[in-house]
Amino acid sequence: MSFEVSGGSLNVESAVRERYSAAANQAEAALCCPVNYDKKLLEIIPPEILERDYGCGDPSKHVRAGETVLDLGSGGGKICYIAAQVVGATGRVIGVDCNDEMLNLAREYRSVVGDRLGFHNVEFRKGKIQDLKLNLERFEKFLAENPVRSSSDWLRAEEHANSLRAAAPLIADSSVDVVVSNCVLNLVRSEDRRQLFAEIFRVLKPGGRAVISDIVSSDDVPLELQADAKLWSGCISGAFREDRFLAAFESAGFHGVEILERQTEPWTTVGALEFRSLTVRAFKPQPATNSDFRHAVIYRGPWKSVTTDFRQDLTRGERVDVRDAEFAMLAQTPYRDQLVLLPNANVEIGAAPSGSIFVSLDLAADAGGCCSPGSKCC
Repeated sequence: MSFEVSGGSLNVESAVRERYSAAANQAEAALCCPVNYDKKLLEIIPPEILERDYGCGDPSKHVRAGETVLDLGSGGGKICYIAAQVVGATGRVIGVDCNDEMLNLAREYRSVVGDRLGFHNVEFRKGKIQDLKLNLERFEKFLAENPVRSSSDWLRAEEHANSLRAAAPLIADSSVDVVVSNCVLNLVRSEDRRQLFAEIFRVLKPGGRAVISDIVSSDDVPLELQADAKLWSGCISGAFREDRFLAAFESAGFHGVEILERQTEPWTTVGALEFRSLTVRAFKPQPATNSDFRHAVIYRGPWKSVTTDFRQDLTRGERVDVRDAEFAMLAQTPYRDQLVLLPNANVEIGAAPSGSIFVSLDLAADAGGCCSPGSKCC
């Protein structure tokens, strides 16, 4: 994306690449929004990485043991090395970045951190976060052996890139439990963002989630600010408008979109615009079916009524029938604490109709009623 300014133009990707390449070699405080990390999880991480970390949140707080984690724009690897300790030896962490200097920094200490942990569960791959199918290192190897000197060479290279995407994707479909990112999505060109969110959705397993920390703005960023290379690479010019950031998840097919953390005071201001850190969580749905309404829920409140991601209205205190797939989803985080769950006693929860994926739920108290035999609530 280019913006014409006084006869010149701004190449967003070049501006971001150059600034972060320099920041990989020498710490730059202006790129960093203060974040409080768990100090115990920082002890095994080398100072060189900690000094050159640039973020605005800590999405690693929301990963769990045994999970496969993908960090988009992993930079020097700080979030990856924190997440590695949380997921443990049975988990796996993959960092993706396209900046060679940052990848070199992260990879330099991979063995050191793994030895300190007692297991090696982190790897770093080169790719663009809006194109998680293309392995750039494999593509670079092809280009080294097949230099592009003509349009025919360029077309041949493009065909090879597409074959790599199909046969050996950088990140496979439905292979990741949780996607995290720390202040990187705003650096992606505006015209690539629909693809970016589609890629996050693609690589997640059904029921998986994205936990993204990023900088958002109180209003649309005007074109004159978008044309400033330093402001763009400094997480200002490309900031999502706050409401549109959440809407982007919904448009990509996510449900259960919620704000986990929101910076009270702005990180910085430019004129009347406020820029602050926001951490959002969103879930990839389980496959839905056209099954009959066989379960029910009651919305606890406090709102008089709400509309679910299935476009179904729930009125406080009223029993509403729901389909199997919807019930299985509502019985999980982040919905279940807001609902009274009323499963059909004649339908086994966890035994899904053909084509569905369900979770096993311990809903015996709800199924039998408050004063049913064995209930603890009477």
